[in-house]
Amino acid sequence: MTASGLSTSLMPYGPGALDVAFDFIDHHLTLRTTAGEQRRMRLEPRSVHDFGVSLVDANQVFARFRGEFRGKASPVHFFWGAFDLAVTRFSGRPAPDHPGGVPNCPDWVMQEAYCSEVSSCGYWPGGRDEGLFYSYAYPEPDGFRDAPLSSPHAAFDPDLGEFVLPCSAVRQAADPDTLLLSFLRETFDAAATGAQWPDPT
Repeated sequence: MTASGLSTSLMPYGPGALDVAFDFIDHHLTLRTTAGEQRRMRLEPRSVHDFGVSLVDANQVFARFRGEFRGKASPVHFFWGAFDLAVTRFSGRPAPDHPGGVPNCPDWVMQEAYCSEVSSCGYWPGGRDEGLFYSYAYPEPDGFRDAPLSSPHAAFDPDLGEFVLPCSAVRQAADPDTLLLSFLRETFDAAATGAQWPDPT
């Protein structure tokens, strides 16, 4: 995330490199190269300001959740493939080969991405009316999907294979940050307990 939206890191492009940035304040998509070229496209026809505010709030909660874990964890990052904001914790153990079969994604990509045992969570704006917060584990431990949750409106979605919490429920909560953090903590606990994760030191 950036102060005004989202950005990729620097990516190889021809003999140089390129970065891409969404500016949710000025409503532009900007592409810049190391050769000094720049192209700008206006984001239309609807406002993306509220989406940007939502990402900032989610980012803060995800960063706090990440900081509570003493083991290896990814940074809070924007995943361009599914257009979601995510953070992942690692158990430190290898995972079995992912079976693949994900649409528009080669099996070797999924096998590389899930070569380690993980518990991952995030915010996916494409889910339901306002988007979803989600949490899943790979590999999924026995009993994971049946774990009881105390977070209101949270449930396991068998079609997605992950726990979900509608963004609308978080937005309407008396304390949105507390509800989201509770969801992240208890779904991680279900994954780590079910798979008997070692205690990170």
